[in-house]
Order: sequence, then structure tokens, then C-alpha cells
Amino acid sequence: MALSEQEIIRRESMHALRQMGIEPYPAAAVEVNTNSRDILDRFDSEPEAFAGVKLAGRLMSKRIMGKASFAVIHDQEGPIQIYIARDEICPEENKDLYNEVFKKHMDIGDIIGVAGHVFKTKTGETTVHVTELKMLSKSLRPLPIVKTDSEGQVHDAFTDPEQRYRMRYLDLIVNPHVRETFVKRTKMVNAMRDYLNERGYLEVETPVLQPLYGGAAARPFKTHHNTLDMTLYLRIANELYLKRLIVGGFDGVYEFSKDFRNEGMSRFHNPEFTQVELYVAYKDYEWMMDLVEEMVERVAIAVTGGTIVQVGEHAIDFKRPWTRYTMFGAIEHFTGVDISGMDEKALYQAAKDMHVHVDASMGKGKIIDEIFGEKCEPHLIQPTFITDYPVEMSPLAKKHRTKEGLVERFEAVVNGKEICNSFSELNDPIDQRHRFEAQLELGKRGDEESMLLDEDFLRALEFGMPPTAGLGIGIDRLAMIMTNSQSIQDVIFFPQMRPEK
Repeated sequence: MALSEQEIIRRESMHALRQMGIEPYPAAAVEVNTNSRDILDRFDSEPEAFAGVKLAGRLMSKRIMGKASFAVIHDQEGPIQIYIARDEICPEENKDLYNEVFKKHMDIGDIIGVAGHVFKTKTGETTVHVTELKMLSKSLRPLPIVKTDSEGQVHDAFTDPEQRYRMRYLDLIVNPHVRETFVKRTKMVNAMRDYLNERGYLEVETPVLQPLYGGAAARPFKTHHNTLDMTLYLRIANELYLKRLIVGGFDGVYEFSKDFRNEGMSRFHNPEFTQVELYVAYKDYEWMMDLVEEMVERVAIAVTGGTIVQVGEHAIDFKRPWTRYTMFGAIEHFTGVDISGMDEKALYQAAKDMHVHVDASMGKGKIIDEIFGEKCEPHLIQPTFITDYPVEMSPLAKKHRTKEGLVERFEAVVNGKEICNSFSELNDPIDQRHRFEAQLELGKRGDEESMLLDEDFLRALEFGMPPTAGLGIGIDRLAMIMTNSQSIQDVIFFPQMRPEK
């Protein structure tokens, strides 16, 4: 491996430290009793609490001033300034350690531990006066250089998206706002989990490796189990297993799950993604719409402090109630065309007339979905429910109680993209079998996203599943909105990437 000049110098520093008896990667645990945020928030009002502090972090800058130096370290909570005086950290008999260790062999990027007391500098900056300094981990590669122009704008050498996603660890070090994005994502998930737990729903786990994939229209990843000598699929959804638990007698179950779909990648799609699915017995999709409004409004408040979230140029308000359209109503509203009575041939021609790409492999449901996705979704910026889908689009949803040819289904669309999907779940095993069979026919026509027929799931339904409302919310897409992120890769720590050249 060819090393840069800086990498060679840092390795030489590592060896020099060892020659001085200083281990650059010590094994002992490090005592930490505070953090940068706690010091900065509380020191002015409680100075006595910070007479003896111990903290650790990454060295991000240093200013050598003869026998004393100022430096900045970053811990998990952010940056804080430290002050180091030679005569206080070095034994009387060896003052040269200051020059040899801190000035010469401690580099930007090294992780260090300090102990001391907190004070205010003459310029009013809260600072840790260091009395003990310890190397904790030597950084053998230099960090990208961060530069600030004359107008105070920060420009760093690590802005290329591909490199940021590939080396997220480095992205988190040099771009502090990235850390905040993921903190907000965790707050979002915790708010949803708290909401569901408060209502008594049980969090469960279901298989990731499945003998039959189902619960959504998507192409799966396939693998092989050697011992069982059988093909298995990474799940595309966990719906069918969660509904088996409703059959088994649970009234409400949910799961935050990693799901996998072997399809295109874009700023809205990653092959591995996270969603939460919820199933509640004795409820329907109308009830579930109210739950979604209430839960997502609560999430917005938990993450941002209010119901209005700025997403690009749009101020999106999650305060209830949200706008509602039927699917056919939305298409007519935005295109002026009523497609509700059209057969497959007429739909195909209507899509062509609207300049929507369709092909011969698509059935009615797929054509309608393409029309809606291209002609309606981009206009739906504020939270909007789209309800009452054609039966062909929803193989797992219950037929509408009053509208022939439709099912009881809704999607919530925000900022032009679907964030959740919900049904009054189909619990008629005979109807479900016919729907699966129709999906098999679409597969024969070349639809790679059609569903398989799951005999065990049908058997479970034949034992009786109560009326049930189901819901799936895309965590990654919702996180994009709540953090004002432009790409799904910005809210996934380690998104899929092509192999590095």
C-alpha cells in the first residue's frame, strides 16, 4: 500500500511515542464524567460543578503558543476548547515531553483524554484548563482540511456525495450537521415506538429469510440455504407473517424491519430500507387514517419542536386534519380525465395520451399506478391521503364495502412521495386465493414484481383472521422529510454503493 507523506509522518509519530513509553492505543478504560454540551450549557450557572472534569474526544485543531497552547476537541456532543500549559502537564524533570508529545506527535484527528477544570478565557470562551493529557488513539490518516472563507462560509474537502456515503465515519467527523440528521432519525423512530407502545401494541420480530416472498409488489433478492438445500428470499415486506400473528390471537402487533427489494436505485430508493408495519384487529382503514395523522403529527413535534417542517422550499404542516382524495378523484382533479370506468385497453390508450410510459406487460393496476405516480404525486406537497384504490392494484386489501371494483386502501403522500400504505386487510381466504392467482397470471406476462401464491398464509386465513387494519410506513422517506434531506442516502448510515475502484 502506497502511503502519502502525511501518512508516513504519522506512522513515524506513532513509533516515536512508543519509544518514549507512550502507548498510542492504550487498553485501559477511560473515565469520562462530562461532555462538551453539558459544560457549555451549565458552566455559567453552575461553575462549581466543573472544578474536576474528565472528557475525551478527537483533536480537531491546535494553536501552539510557546509554553502553552489552545486546542479544540470534538466529542459526541460537539466541540469544546481546551488550554494546555507545559508546566502543568509535564513532570518537573522532563519539560521536553510537552514539545515532543503534544507539539510534535499529537496530530489533528488523534483521540485524546483530558482532565482539568473549566474556566472562561479573556474573550469569554468556555475552556477546559488541562492538567492531565493522554493519547487514546493515534490517527494514521489526515482528516480533510476544513476551510472558512472571509464571509464565514465553511468549505471542506469532503463534499463529494459518493465519498461521503462510502466513508460515513469520515463524513460524521468533518460534517457535524450529518450527525444531527441521524440523531433526528432516532428521535423519530423513538417517538413512533413510544406512541405504539402507549396503545398496548406488541413489538415483534419476523423472519428476514423467507421461503416465499410476499406482502408487496417487488422483485426479491434470492439466496440458498445449504443445509436445507432450499431457495430463500430476503423479505420484501413482513406483512404476511404479522397477519399470521393476528390469526394467532394478538390484537395489535408491529415491527420495525429491514426489508430488501432488488430494484432500481435513486435518491428515493435504496435496495435495503427500513419500514414499520402495524396490524390492529377489529379496526379498518378509516380508523388507521386517524392513527397516522395523530402519530406523524406527534413525530414532527418530537423531531422539530412543531408541526411545520421545512423541506426545501416548502413549509409542510403535519397538523391534523390532512387533505383526502380518492385515487380516481385525484387523477381526474390533476388531469381532467375520469378513468374510473375504463377497461385495460382504454386505460392503456389514456396513459399514452397523457404521455405516461406503459408497456404490454402491465395490467390495469400497474397502468393506473403509473398515471397516478406521474400526473398526481408531484402536486401533493402537503400531507394528503389517497383512498379507495382499484382492486387490481391491491392483492391484499379488502374489497370496498360500497364501491364495486375498489378496495379499502389509502396511501399518505407528502412532498410528492408516498410515505405510508394501509388497508382494511383482506381476510376472506377464498377471495385471497383468487387474488394470488391473478398475480400469478401477471407474472406469466412478465411482471417481475407480481406476488407468489403462499399456501401457508392461505391456510392461516382459513382458520379465521378477524377484521384488521394494516399499515406500513417508510422510515427512510419519512426521515428525509423530517430532516430536510434531499436523498435517501443522506438518512441511511451506510447506503448500498458500487464496489470501490
